Parts: sequence; C-alpha cells; structure tokens
Amino acid sequence: MDTRRDATAPIPEDDLHALVDGRLAPAAAAALRERLLEDPQAQVTVDAWQAQRAALKGLYAKTDDLPLPPSLVAAAERAQRAHDQASQWWRWGGMAASVLLAFGMGWVANTQWHDGRGESAAARMGPARHFAEQAAVAHAVFQPEVRHPVEVTAAQQDHLVQWLSKRLGRPLKIPVLAAQGYELMGGRLLPGDDGARAQFMYQNSAGQRLTLYIGALKPAAGSATKETAFRFLDDGPVPGFYWVDQGFGYAIAAQLPRATLQELAKVVYQQL
Repeated sequence: MDTRRDATAPIPEDDLHALVDGRLAPAAAAALRERLLEDPQAQVTVDAWQAQRAALKGLYAKTDDLPLPPSLVAAAERAQRAHDQASQWWRWGGMAASVLLAFGMGWVANTQWHDGRGESAAARMGPARHFAEQAAVAHAVFQPEVRHPVEVTAAQQDHLVQWLSKRLGRPLKIPVLAAQGYELMGGRLLPGDDGARAQFMYQNSAGQRLTLYIGALKPAAGSATKETAFRFLDDGPVPGFYWVDQGFGYAIAAQLPRATLQELAKVVYQQL
C-alpha cells in the first residue's frame, strides 16, 4: 500500500482487504488505521469484514481440536485440485477470496464430517436445517461486498431468472419487496449439496441487505422431502427463516429482528 496517497481521497478497497487479511507491514497498517479515523464509512466496512471472518471461524471452531478423518482429508485434496484447475478465472481479490475459501472449507467440513455411525453433519441436523445454515453463511460472504455483491444485476432481471431457472431445473420467480422497502440488486449462482443454488440480494434505502437462497433438497434414502412451516435460525452468522415447499428449500437471511424477518418471509412465500 502507498502511504503517500492523498489523505482526503477515498481509501481503495484493495487496501482495506489487505488490512483485514493482515497483509500489511506494521507501519503501513498503522498509517491506514489513522486514515480510517477520518473515514467512518470505510471503518464500518472494515468492522463488518472482521466480524464476518470471526463468524466464519467460530462456525467451524468445534472441529479444530478433533483429528481429521480420512474422508475429510480426501475431500480437501479434491477441493485443492479443483481450485488449482480453476485458478485462471478466479479474480476475487484478497478478502473475497479468503472468505469464499473459508465458506468452501467450512462446507466441506460440515458435509464430509462423519460420526461413528457414518452419518454426515447434514444427515444429523436434517437437510432443511443444513440448507438454512448454508444460506446464512452465503449471506455473510457476499453481503459486505462493495464491487461484486451480485453476479448478475437487477438491470438484467429477465436473463437472471432464465439462467438460474435453467441451472436449478425449475422456473423461478423473484419476489418483489418494494412495499417493504427493499429493491432487488441482482443474484448469483452458488454450489450446494444437491446441486445448484440461487441467491437473490435486496437492499433498502439504509443500505441494509437481505438475501433469498433457493435450491432443491434431496430426500434421505427411502423417504420423501418433507414440507415444513417457517423455522427460525438464530445460531448462524446471521439470523434467518427457512422452509421447504415441493422439494425446494427457501431461506431468507439478514441482520434484522426476528419479527421483521418473519414478516418478510411471509411476503416472499406468498409470491413464490
């Protein structure tokens, strides 16, 4: 980072990434922290990213002291090989790359970890609950993004709906939340246990962001996917409501009070 930059100019996002990732020399980090005292918005961004890293670390801290089973080691090796093969088109930059890696490794740990009966974490907690946790982590990963909060913007909504509907294998509708104060920003495609996932992101006039996460849920062997009423998730990176309808899981997540989230979930459900 060039510490000689004009102190009145906006702090580049790359510099903020480097500070949060711990990639700055002590003198450069101290100089940047001094600049943050004069830039409250940049300080809010840094605080959000640091909280996000802590949440992701805490989410999977329970496995830190346990020996790695062979299945997890093998899964990590496969993930590394896939990462190496795709490295030419990964251009996320410091923080986004590190958070996505944390999300990916956490997802691998959560889905590949087995207990003595050979059950995965997803099997023990139930597919709907596991789906909701993935939705919360995905929200925590992309909600703070300034440059790339979505993959396809709302300006290309028709293309976005057609693309994600094709990838998920079901016609999708994007709920309208303007009456609740939220405008669509766009959406993105994400990986899931049972195939592709769609994430739609909304934002209100205060900059508060809400995400809707959608994907098919594969039933356990010998059973059907059970439809569920609204259920509340409050022990992930952010709170949310989730439900299952006709074999598809739906989850909304935002840093909002439970009652507000529940009302938003009802509006979304009525439009889907």
